[in-house]
Formats: sequence, C-alpha cells, structure tokens
Amino acid sequence: MTSYHINHLRQLESEAIYILRETAAQFEKPVLLFSGGKDSIVMTHLAVKAFWPAKLPFPLMHVDTGHNFHETIEFRDDLVERIQGNLVISSVQQAIDDGRVQEEKGPDASRNALQTVALLDSLEEHQFDAAMGGARRDEEKARAKERFFSHRDDFGQWDPKNQRPELWNIFNGRKQHGEHFRVFPLSNWTEMDIWQYIKLEEISLPSLYFAHEREVVTRKGVLLAVSEFVEPREGETVDVKKIRFRTMGDATITGAVESDADNLDMIIDEVAAARQTERGNRADDKRSETAMEDRKKQGYF
Repeated sequence: MTSYHINHLRQLESEAIYILRETAAQFEKPVLLFSGGKDSIVMTHLAVKAFWPAKLPFPLMHVDTGHNFHETIEFRDDLVERIQGNLVISSVQQAIDDGRVQEEKGPDASRNALQTVALLDSLEEHQFDAAMGGARRDEEKARAKERFFSHRDDFGQWDPKNQRPELWNIFNGRKQHGEHFRVFPLSNWTEMDIWQYIKLEEISLPSLYFAHEREVVTRKGVLLAVSEFVEPREGETVDVKKIRFRTMGDATITGAVESDADNLDMIIDEVAAARQTERGNRADDKRSETAMEDRKKQGYF
C-alpha cells in the first residue's frame, strides 16, 4: 500500500472519529448499530480508537432478525466481550411474538422489512436520540442522498428533501421532542477503503468474508447458503462451491459470490476488479427499483 493510500485512509479515519466524537457530544443517549458486517466492525474499531483509553460512551445495538449466520453471532459476542462493551439486542422474533409485526408469507418471505419496527421500538424503549450506522454513500443510490447527520421525524421517518446543510463539517443535531438522528460516520468511504483499512489496522472479521466451501443453491440468480433458514426447493440443486460473502445480513436474503479469495490481499484485488456493487446479491434490494429508499422513508437504515 502506497503512502498516498495510507494518507487517504488516515484522513477518512480522522473524519469518522470526529463525527463519532461530535455525536457523543451533541446527543444525550446515542447508540451504535452493529450488524456483524465489515462496516459496523470498522465503525466499532474507530469508536474504540476515538474514546481510548475510556470505554465506549454508548452501547452497541444489534437488530436481530433471528435468521443470522452462526458465525456472525459468535463474532459479535466475542467482540463485545473483548472491548468490554454493552450490547442491546432488538429482536424481530419478539416483535412478531408481541403482535407488533406480521411475518411475511410465501416462498420469498423475508424478515428484512420487519427490522424497521423492531429498530424503532428499541430506539423508543431505550430513549436513544441518535443511532450510528455503517452505511456508505457508494453502496446504493438511496444511501447516496444521506447527510452525516440524518434527521428523522417523531415517527422515525426520513425525508430526503428535508435535511440540513453540512457546510465545512458543521453538524446540526438540534431536534424536537420525539425526533432523533441517524449518523453515518463512514459516508465518504468506499468498499475498497473499508478493505484497505481493515488490512492496515489488522481488524478481525467473521470467517464468512473469506472464501470457503459451502453448500449453496442458486435462486433467481443469487447464491444462497443452505441452512436451517434456506432449504432447497423442488427443482433446485444443492452444489458445493467455494464462496465468500461481500456483505452480511439475514441469511435468507444475503447472496454469496464464487471466489478463491481467502486472504485480504486477494479480496482487495477481487474488489478492484468487481463490476457489481456488494449489495448486488442482496435479494431484498431486488424487490423494486426503490426498495431501499422506500424502507428508509419508513424508518429503516
């Protein structure tokens, strides 16, 4: 890695740490959203650096669909223990059991949309007034519209036309009672930046990000890992392929890519050659042209 790339990553690191500290300073009760994916892992790493040697001044929160990869949950629990953090779990299953949401029916049913209610319920229950997420502007066109400090109304809804200017990185976190903010410290990072920073900082990741053999089925052009959440349907063939995941999420909708990249250098080379975004294999983003923006307006991240 050249000195130019290292300086670039240090500038992004400095910007993210500044935003994390601004969030802790401007809000009474912030929370860091943790999915177990590489972006939230990097954001947690940055937060530890931002407030070292003190412990994190805010908890981590995982919106748990109940359909997680086992490797993700194991990594999450180990990380929280290692940094001596506090973990809040927002359960989609609990929201279903309480009658707050109704599970989708049909062969392509997903719990992804149900995360919105579970998230908003947890924000209200714990009175969190700012939720930090690892979304980046290069991921998806709706996320490209986000500010660093993204205002949400008292229903948790996002209006892309009613956001505040952020000239010279001056952030306005003022809000009315019941409103809150979503904060995106990694907004200016790219997927390549994330991977190069992971290598630079020697950050640990779940094994799912590295190439490994796994049973998969191909469904609507997406490679899905066979598990208790994804069972083969009539006419589908189970194959053993060497795959890895570029993004992490609900096991029922998170597609894999065929790959031999089992180390960081190979992953970085693979990302440099990729012609599809990392969310290109997310089945939930394929439901409509505006799937992500519709969910964000309802309160999703």
